[in-house]
Amino acid sequence: LVNQLPEANLILLRHLFGVLHHIEQNSGVNQMNAFNLALCIAPNMLWLPSPTGPEEESRSTKKVALLVQFLIENSGEIFGRDIASLF
Repeated sequence: LVNQLPEANLILLRHLFGVLHHIEQNSGVNQMNAFNLALCIAPNMLWLPSPTGPEEESRSTKKVALLVQFLIENSGEIFGRDIASLF
């Protein structure tokens, strides 16, 4: 699916998840593991197109956080092993 994205979107995602992966690699010092990073960033990445109730928004946020956590933890496999070389 990632390879079906427009090139600009793919480049942006590679850089974003490269940074998040780099932060996660230093979680022993900064306490920002993939789960914590996902909770912070997920609400700003994807959201429901129309206002809903608090229960639906909570469920949606949890799903997005799980997706973001997965992308951080597997960024090398998803975006390429050379993701660290972006820096």
